[in-house]
Amino acid sequence: KPHVNVGTIGHVDHGKTTLTAAITHVMSSTYGGQGMAFDQIDKAPEEKARGITISTSHVEYESDKRHYAHVDCPGHADYVKNMITGAAQMDGAILVVSAADGPMPQTREHILLSRQVGVPFIVVFLNKADMV
Repeated sequence: KPHVNVGTIGHVDHGKTTLTAAITHVMSSTYGGQGMAFDQIDKAPEEKARGITISTSHVEYESDKRHYAHVDCPGHADYVKNMITGAAQMDGAILVVSAADGPMPQTREHILLSRQVGVPFIVVFLNKADMV
């Protein structure tokens, strides 16, 4: 199967890790494999204590046609270097934007940085639409 590197990018607290967990659950229930809960993706004690992603997290899943390696990138401005490291290997990115907040400073920065490191495709996922 072809290997595809994808990742979630966007502003802090817009739901990148929650979306990553949801994708693993849908893919595992549809194609088999193991889903991952939100707290399994953000494993480090500091990440759990602060409720934010600090380092990139990696999960994998498959469809009938492809194997996916998914990088969940941190959204906080203090950890942008970790985001760049994760984005540098992506074939495409999912830009997560909260419908309640709209585009925020890290949203724009993540788009710019993704383009600078050569991410060829970015799709926007509008999250938290139930809150507006």
